[in-house]
Amino acid sequence: MKTRPAFSGAKRRQPQGIDDKIIGSLAYILSILVLVLTLYPLLYVVSASFSDPASVTRGDLVLLPILPTLDGYATILEYKPIWIGYRNTIFYTFAGTLINLACTLPCAYALSRKDMKGRSALMFLFTFTMFFNGGMIPTYLMMKRLAILNTVWAMLIPGAVSVYNLIIARTYFASSIPHEISEAAMIDGCSNTRLFATIILPLSMPMVAVIMLYYAVTHWNSYFNALIYLANDQLYPLQLYLRNILLEDMMLDLISGDSEAMEAMIRRLQLKESMQYGIVVISSLPVLVLYPFIQKYFAKGVMIGAIKG
Repeated sequence: MKTRPAFSGAKRRQPQGIDDKIIGSLAYILSILVLVLTLYPLLYVVSASFSDPASVTRGDLVLLPILPTLDGYATILEYKPIWIGYRNTIFYTFAGTLINLACTLPCAYALSRKDMKGRSALMFLFTFTMFFNGGMIPTYLMMKRLAILNTVWAMLIPGAVSVYNLIIARTYFASSIPHEISEAAMIDGCSNTRLFATIILPLSMPMVAVIMLYYAVTHWNSYFNALIYLANDQLYPLQLYLRNILLEDMMLDLISGDSEAMEAMIRRLQLKESMQYGIVVISSLPVLVLYPFIQKYFAKGVMIGAIKG
């Protein structure tokens, strides 16, 4: 009587050849190199914002903070327009994202329906705008005709629909929501609006979260529309205030002191260098804090948009 060998719960690992070991080692080395190249600038900026301005100016900083100080942050936070910019950016991000979702999701669902006539032609027109547009001057003239220049609507209406996000949403609706669910709901007397609001959207929350995050990050980092369409500094977003501070050398006006004394002037110039790094940290901090919690949604969004059937 033959006896069978005892079953082993753990799978035996296949021995790796020399080629596999070399490729694996190169992959690890490349990954570590990319990680260092990605993290070092971020860590350097954070360390420089907390370091002694004189040390930063001399180039003594390598990675960790030197003679930690909060003078740069104290001066930045005393600048009242920074808080106006934060208020405006939060409003633009929240309201703009709601408008984006309200425009993108219904349109994407309609384009995903096989029974919609002319959806291919409409999809072509949407896709066409990804490659060709009217240009800056015609767009500015159109905004002027609509009487939304120098208003909050100039930050909310342009770009209300991103074609890339529209394609992601349409692909998800077409491939991830079974058509039989819609047919069963229609047989029970459900209207298209009710079907979309009570059945399709709840089943699509992972995709909705992805689209919402894409739009929110875009609004948070946006400044170009404000640069073109806004003249009232009370409507400026945070990013535009920070751009003006960095490029127009306004930081010297933020620092109080005796500008006639040479030592004070040198100190002001050194503090300006530290403030530049602090401004970068302040503008990026909300996204940096939230990103570890939303990273899985960004990855999921990339996979959703990988197939545009």
